[in-house]
Amino acid sequence: MTQKCLSCASFISALSAEELLNNFAQQMGAWRHCLYFLSNTRNEYVMMYSLTVFENLVNKMWLGVASQDKMEIRSCLPKLLLAQHKAMPFFIRNKLCKVIVDIGRQDWPMFYHDFFTNTLQLIQSPTMAFLGLVLLKTTSEELACPREDLSVARKDELRKLLLEQVPTVLGLLTGILETIWDKHSVTAATPPPSPTSGESGENLLGSLLQGTQYSKLLSQPIPALDDDSQQLCSLALECLAHLFSWIPLSTSITPSLLASIFHFARFGCDLRVKPKTPPSIYSSCSSNGEHAPPANGGGRPGHETGGGGQVDRSRLGVLAMTCINELVSKNCVPLDFEEYLLRMFQQTFFLLQRLTRENNAHTVKSRLQELDESYVEKFTDFLRLFVSVHLRRIESNAQFPVVEFLALLFKYTFNQPTHEGYFACLDIWSIFLDYLTTKIKSRLADRDGVLNRYKDALVLLLREVLNRIQFRYNQAQLEELDDETLDDDQQTEWQRYLRQSLEVVVKVMELLPSHAFATLFPVLQEDLDVYLGLQQFIVTSGTSRRLNITAENDCRRLHCALRDLSSLLQAVGRLAGYFIGDVFAARFNDALAVVERLVEVTCYGSQISLYDLETAVPSVLKPDLIDVHAQSLAALQAYSHWLAQFYSEVQRQNQSRFISLVTSTMDATAPLITAKVPEKLLLSACHLMVSMATTVRPVFLVTLPAVQNIFNLITESQTRRLPQEAHMLVCRALSNMLLLPWSNLPESEQQWQTRSSSHASLLAALTRHYRLLRGTANQPPHQNTKIVLHQTLPVLRDIVDSISGESTKSRQICYQSLQESVQVSLGLFPVFIQQPDVTDEMLSFFLTLFQGLRVQMGVPFTGQIIHTFLSMFTREQLAASILQEGSAGCRVVEKFLKILQVVVQEPGQAFKPFLPSIIALCMEQVYPIVAERSSPDVKAEMFELLYQVLHHNWRYFFKTSVLASVQRGSAEETMENEAQFSAAMQAFGQSFLQPDIHIFKQNLSYLESLNSKHKLYHRKLFRTSMLFHFINVLLQVLLHKSHDLLQEEIALAVYNMASVDFDAFYSAFMPEFLNGCQGVDANQRAVLGRNFKLERDLPSFTQSVHRLVNDLRYYRLCNSSLPTGTVKL
Repeated sequence: MTQKCLSCASFISALSAEELLNNFAQQMGAWRHCLYFLSNTRNEYVMMYSLTVFENLVNKMWLGVASQDKMEIRSCLPKLLLAQHKAMPFFIRNKLCKVIVDIGRQDWPMFYHDFFTNTLQLIQSPTMAFLGLVLLKTTSEELACPREDLSVARKDELRKLLLEQVPTVLGLLTGILETIWDKHSVTAATPPPSPTSGESGENLLGSLLQGTQYSKLLSQPIPALDDDSQQLCSLALECLAHLFSWIPLSTSITPSLLASIFHFARFGCDLRVKPKTPPSIYSSCSSNGEHAPPANGGGRPGHETGGGGQVDRSRLGVLAMTCINELVSKNCVPLDFEEYLLRMFQQTFFLLQRLTRENNAHTVKSRLQELDESYVEKFTDFLRLFVSVHLRRIESNAQFPVVEFLALLFKYTFNQPTHEGYFACLDIWSIFLDYLTTKIKSRLADRDGVLNRYKDALVLLLREVLNRIQFRYNQAQLEELDDETLDDDQQTEWQRYLRQSLEVVVKVMELLPSHAFATLFPVLQEDLDVYLGLQQFIVTSGTSRRLNITAENDCRRLHCALRDLSSLLQAVGRLAGYFIGDVFAARFNDALAVVERLVEVTCYGSQISLYDLETAVPSVLKPDLIDVHAQSLAALQAYSHWLAQFYSEVQRQNQSRFISLVTSTMDATAPLITAKVPEKLLLSACHLMVSMATTVRPVFLVTLPAVQNIFNLITESQTRRLPQEAHMLVCRALSNMLLLPWSNLPESEQQWQTRSSSHASLLAALTRHYRLLRGTANQPPHQNTKIVLHQTLPVLRDIVDSISGESTKSRQICYQSLQESVQVSLGLFPVFIQQPDVTDEMLSFFLTLFQGLRVQMGVPFTGQIIHTFLSMFTREQLAASILQEGSAGCRVVEKFLKILQVVVQEPGQAFKPFLPSIIALCMEQVYPIVAERSSPDVKAEMFELLYQVLHHNWRYFFKTSVLASVQRGSAEETMENEAQFSAAMQAFGQSFLQPDIHIFKQNLSYLESLNSKHKLYHRKLFRTSMLFHFINVLLQVLLHKSHDLLQEEIALAVYNMASVDFDAFYSAFMPEFLNGCQGVDANQRAVLGRNFKLERDLPSFTQSVHRLVNDLRYYRLCNSSLPTGTVKL
């Protein structure tokens, strides 16, 4: 054992030692030697090995052990435990308990009738209680939620047996906790009230506590526990936490048990574990490792100065809260338990009151800071569970003052010592606000009553959350937030903080719109005044312009004001949705004030080019100025839907205010659309312009001088090109101005002819260089050609994409302008077939064309494109592309398959002639290459293409006419192209044998969809030659546990297949399936068959499937572990 376990042993000797030990463990009599070793050695390696031999024997070979040997083992191991448990290392003791429990799992109560009784007796013995609790906890873990090495019948039996014992067990655990608390409470001296103990809000929850018994009990000082009592209570609470995870709520969980748990929950909220001054690492221990006595020789009971003991004892509070959370997380509450639940909440909020009390010595925040972090986390978890699961149950109860609870939650939230704790509390408020919103929507008549009840709380919440995102109120905390490192959601810590805060602001706005606006807008105005006042500090010397604010304090104040303005602009942008729709007229003045202010700010920023100023602290103030400018544009963009509604309201009236707003907006945007502007600001301007063109769509937009300037900038080839993303956005905006129909105007006033020629001119300018490539189609590709192609095609693709859902006229004009470029692309395609990066770009363009403009392209030209692609993608070309795993080559094939998906979904007969060659490409060229590859590349798209072929072209395979099916009922259908259909089904079946879970899930859903829409499983060909094969494959997948995440989906598919003909399934398939099962004997097969009930409803059938799988695996495990020659009865 030493040779195997010590790191100094050589690898070879460790291997040979391991082989010897494994061989020894397989011998049937090895356990006798191990029993001797356990009794006579103190070597930990030997003891652990011996116990592993026993564990293997019990869990894998127990069926083959002689009954006399079993009796001896059942007798010897508990005796050994009782005799030596104090001398054993704890991990050896726990392992020995686990082996004894494993024996109980197999033999209790039939052959090991005193297994549980022994455990209960140990718990009741003062000297052995700890050992009894270790056995109890292990029993709960191993028997209540057993692994799959038991049959379903045995699992059910064990759970039933344990549930019968639950009242007794809970009674014993209550006794332990009460006894220890009472024993130590007697000796705990009650300190006199200190002069600082006048706590604000002490009676805030007085109405919670019926009578005074709870307040008296919970107000008692915490007793000082000795180490043994502390360990015993910890273990008792761990047992309870595990028991509560699986037992149902019932009256077995008595008030006295709940009261005991709450006593211990106080260990978390009354004990300091973080001293104010950082302690020396030796401060809590004396030289011999024992806890040092308090330095002053005394101290309040339960508040000794040694940090170590307090950390251990605060763990009691954490464990008690774990128990409470296990109970609160259960949504199914029996009627007779509701009163207990109310009592639990009353007691927990007594604790919340203690956590959030203030006195002269401590602020709430400093109290929370000194508590164990785990305890605060558990308490927050409790509050989240209470609000999300039980608030609706408790809210209407007169004995539970919800408003006072919210006041405490408010104090708890805004005194959190960590950002994560604050985020978690904001989540709780979000859940509460969602609950309130839903409640108000469902009780419209009582809306005002409900709102008035909570209005004060919501107002306070809104104000405090807004203060928390502003540097002027919260600078120290906000500067701790990281604004550079991106997390998994691609946002910085600061962005996450702001986003979560604004979520709460928006939800309050939904409930109290006018109040929220009245709170937010004045704050925004203050910061805007600072920003708008910067103009007076600009000093111009020569060509440079400087912001003449240099004093360090002034720079810091300006930095804070700009950061706050940026946050508030985001908040105002988030509120845009609450000014439109039905409330447009009622809230018109507020919205108009916001939009006018935003237009003023954006114009101001663009006119004096604040982003271009030199500042005293350029690394700080310059990004601030850019950010405020960008956020003001983004906030204005958020109001584009409001502008669109404003436009439709004033369409036939005086439009001067609307025209002024739009003109000023474009005047603010146009100067920013140049390559010299910082990209963040440039993109904000581009997005605003896209929204004006796409959402607002004013008739006069294209005639504005500012917009004309942008047209000229984009169409003149000599100007410096914008960055690619900005260029695409501007081109989309200009194209949409000309293509999208103007709102609320009849067709005759749309000026299509003028707009059509303007659009043709725009695209002619954008594709000037690209169209010149037509002449290079027969020459080897040049690097410049690739650059032009990569610059032009994404822009064209984006233009098509943005109008793909629009009217026919818009798409018609778009295609006319694009026609020449499309033909150039088709001509260039063969030239670049060997260059996947270029082919990828070209196919992306064609895919967008097919999705948006296939009708406009017409059948002949579309056919020509498909024909070109099919001829270019030979088997060799496909193989070369696909075999470059994860590369551009794979992406090219995927795009090609996506194009074919669009083609096969087209209704009518136009593209039906291509079906045979598309299916042939799929099954004869792509499928053989990807079938055996583990990589999912291309597979998902290929199977989707197969699914679309079958779904949209069902009559290509099954010719049944409606009339025939009515006349003949379920008559035999006419089958065509049978070979292709069978090949497709075989491909689906084969995919279920592959390890890739995503492909498995996708394909299973495709088969289920084909069955629900076309009765796939009922078709004669499928029913007679494929159905049982599919069921067999799916059951084998369940048996191998290779796709366990999809258990429910697989069981549902098996049910749907079996339900085609239940009689055949039970009489033919099941016997055949069981006969083919390896590793089980005839008797076991018969048991498996009998246990599969002949049920026809989904829940019972699914249960039978899971039982079959579990028991078959169990039998195989048992049989594989039996020694050779064992006689099986």
